Amino acid sequence: MGGASGLTHIGAQGEAHMVDVGAKAETERTAVAEGFVSMKPETLATIVAGNAKKGDVLGTARIAGIMAAKKTHELIPLCHPLLLTKVSVDIEPVEALPGLKVTALARVTGKTGVEMEALTAASVACLTIYDMAKAVDRAMTISGIRLVEKTGGKSGSYKADEDGAAGR
Repeated sequence: MGGASGLTHIGAQGEAHMVDVGAKAETERTAVAEGFVSMKPETLATIVAGNAKKGDVLGTARIAGIMAAKKTHELIPLCHPLLLTKVSVDIEPVEALPGLKVTALARVTGKTGVEMEALTAASVACLTIYDMAKAVDRAMTISGIRLVEKTGGKSGSYKADEDGAAGR
């Protein structure tokens, strides 16, 4: 497993392949990812008040993130399709940015992790926020997409440093 590079999706000759997880134990695996959408204070106020012309920005972004997590294996080559047991997307205003913080959680009981599902959910939720508010603020920026923590599996737990995220 893994070529000279040590990457699990790359063979000895540099060819890409899906990792065989058949022999792995099924464990509960959870991943949390986050991202930030920075915007003008007026844009944030419009979104929080629910006055965006396209509708409920926060509700739509939550649904988009959940749907994206479920389709990760269709978007990211070599990802395994997973029977997710939970996906949640929380969005909170951050006045100091100003903007919104998106936190996505993905959970599965299975043979492979859910980091990509959580990262995909956070990314697509951020993109949806941008799409729904771009008419009033094209200068919005998306930043700080990262894995915050993960549990389960052979590699154990991971927790990011508190100050490691861009966009804070």
